[in-house]
Amino acid sequence: MKAVEISSFGPPDVLRLVDRPAPVAGAGEVCIRVAASGINRPDVLQRAGHYPAPAGASDLPGLEVAGTIVDGDAAAMQAAGFQLGDRVCALVAGGGYAELCVAPVGQCLPVPQGLTDIEAASLPETFFTVWSNVFDRGRLQAGETLLVQGGTSGIGVTAIQLAKALGATVIATAGSDAKCAACLALGADHAINYKTQDFQTEALRLTDGRGVDVVLDMVAGGYVAKEVQCLAEDGRLVIIAVQGGVQSEINAGLVLRKRLTITGSTLRPRPMAFKQAIAQACLQRVWPLLEAGKIKPVVHSVFAAADAAKAHALMETNQHVGKIVLTWGSL
Repeated sequence: MKAVEISSFGPPDVLRLVDRPAPVAGAGEVCIRVAASGINRPDVLQRAGHYPAPAGASDLPGLEVAGTIVDGDAAAMQAAGFQLGDRVCALVAGGGYAELCVAPVGQCLPVPQGLTDIEAASLPETFFTVWSNVFDRGRLQAGETLLVQGGTSGIGVTAIQLAKALGATVIATAGSDAKCAACLALGADHAINYKTQDFQTEALRLTDGRGVDVVLDMVAGGYVAKEVQCLAEDGRLVIIAVQGGVQSEINAGLVLRKRLTITGSTLRPRPMAFKQAIAQACLQRVWPLLEAGKIKPVVHSVFAAADAAKAHALMETNQHVGKIVLTWGSL
């Protein structure tokens, strides 16, 4: 099979299109002929040498794919309601940048009706992450207010739409007026340009001083202190990335007085059973919203797999709104 490997750690041009042996599905797994692979920030970090694959995972980058089941554990497939030839999308721990990819059956979901493989490939990593962190860890409820940092990222566009669809008020931050407009177009109630406005001041103003109930933070660093300031009583701060640095200072007195929860998580190293539980929650709560058109995939750009380096370079500019996807059909 053709695959994109990381030839050495470094800039985007270390990505190489190569021939690799086809993977073999083991117990509880399926083999997917990949039509499209989603690109995510962890792929960029892995390429740069900052996010190694978990033990036992493929060294190839790529955490989400969409395509067709071509082989697999027959009993596990039958138990999950799948058969050969089914179109699926899947969350994987690695190996997604390839024409063939092995995935645990429990981390596969049917491609939502009406969606293309390119759209489906943009779903698993971001939707699993948002569901797990905003709704499970962050316990966001209808009627509450969510602050999304980085509203035009793949995670951001998903969080905005899901939170709105499930009855929350959404405030999003973005780095330009055009990106703020994109957040509003996706359903955000308010958008804050963090380059020209102070998000803490604005979040408090927009909530009449009460503060927000949940913050989804991909920055950490100096943002954490400001997020603690703009959380409401019993508010929850959920950190899912540390693009602004791992060191943060907070006013611990505010944490006590406002009874705040500060938490965080990473998805890739979690056990298979944990990811399968998220998959079932998404199938029951999120997939109907996708099929009804109440939320939609947001795909900014599509690249041929041979142009993976160009796709990574685009992600590093932070100019995209939504997801970047690789396709394998022309190889």
